[in-house]
Amino acid sequence: MSQPNPSREMRQPALSRRTVFAGVGVAGAAAAAATVLPGAVRSAAPADAAAPQPAGSGYQLTEHVKRYYQTARV
Repeated sequence: MSQPNPSREMRQPALSRRTVFAGVGVAGAAAAAATVLPGAVRSAAPADAAAPQPAGSGYQLTEHVKRYYQTARV
């Protein structure tokens, strides 16, 4: 009656749940290691932000803002 489709048998199986969860676990471990390592690269504040700017010139990176960024970091 119905014959097996040879092209269907030749296909590689789709990702299994086990493979997806293993990949998520590895990505999570890598992210955790990157945040914990002491030699992790951190971006320094640009030199322009250290120069005093006239009042009312817009966004200013103050100690208050830096402290907020520290508390909001995930």
